[in-house]
Amino acid sequence: MVAVKPAEINAVLSRTPDVPVVLVHGPDAGLVAERVGRLVKAVINGDDDPFRLVRLDGDVVASDPMRLADEANTISLFGGKRAIVVRAGSKSIVPGLKPVLEAPPADALVILQAGDLARTSPLRTLCERSRAALTIPCYADGPRELAALVDDVMAAHDLRLENDARAHLMSLLGADRQTTRNEIEKLALYARGANAVTIGDVDAVCGDAASLAVDSLVDNTFLGDLKRLDVDCSRLFADGNDPGVLAGFLLRHALLLLSSRAQVESGAPVGQVVDRMRLHFKRKDAVQRQLAIWPAQDLQIMASDLGQTVARCRQNPPLRHEIARVAMWAVAMRAARHRARS
Repeated sequence: MVAVKPAEINAVLSRTPDVPVVLVHGPDAGLVAERVGRLVKAVINGDDDPFRLVRLDGDVVASDPMRLADEANTISLFGGKRAIVVRAGSKSIVPGLKPVLEAPPADALVILQAGDLARTSPLRTLCERSRAALTIPCYADGPRELAALVDDVMAAHDLRLENDARAHLMSLLGADRQTTRNEIEKLALYARGANAVTIGDVDAVCGDAASLAVDSLVDNTFLGDLKRLDVDCSRLFADGNDPGVLAGFLLRHALLLLSSRAQVESGAPVGQVVDRMRLHFKRKDAVQRQLAIWPAQDLQIMASDLGQTVARCRQNPPLRHEIARVAMWAVAMRAARHRARS
């Protein structure tokens, strides 16, 4: 069965799937873990029977291919459907999964938890082609998903975000679902009892969540500061940030600059345009300089190139660091040329 469409994922997670195997995979490890947790909850419904939830290491399944089928066909001591979570490791679990797909268990859901799998990955291919499996991809949250998550958490705490605080908070989030949720929850706890959450509250609590290194990477890339870009890139890669996600941040910024530059070229004052971008005050000067050196035509080219970079990072996970780094340098070198002419 093909991957579940993004618009249908929440509906799938709200009930026990009618297939015996679900593969949850993607570069956003926090979102993968969250969706695995929702599937487990849907199956066992809060039951504390330890026999209804089993967690297996993928390498263990790979070394004993019949282990998964045996576990999936074991009946719970006190009855009820069982959830079996398998975290994919470095070894292939395909041999252990095939018997489960060919002879589906009656009272178990096998949940496969994996990272960013290439389209040609044997595990992903097997699940997408099987009628006994669902695959749920987990990519970095876009603006719509971030807005929904912010609204859900704020509503759960009976809080209201002021408009400027909301815009500022949205600009700080999105690299990883678990990190994003943790920061929103932290903000909600900080503002408990207040009538509304202000931009001051966001700055006080979520400043670190902005990942200043990401902001620095974006600004140094579009300002053409190659030395600082290299430092930022190496630090973010070393910290485990996904290159495709970082390329996505650059793409989002290129589109923002393109829209704003079009306003400037139509006669709007640069300072006024920057104010409407609702940036953190510490970034306004850097972004104003970017608007001054980048023509709209080149920003459009860069946005197209960065969009292709994001896609290539997803299609070629082993090469994603090199792909992203080359794209960042291409943008920065063009920025440096523009700056030299200005």
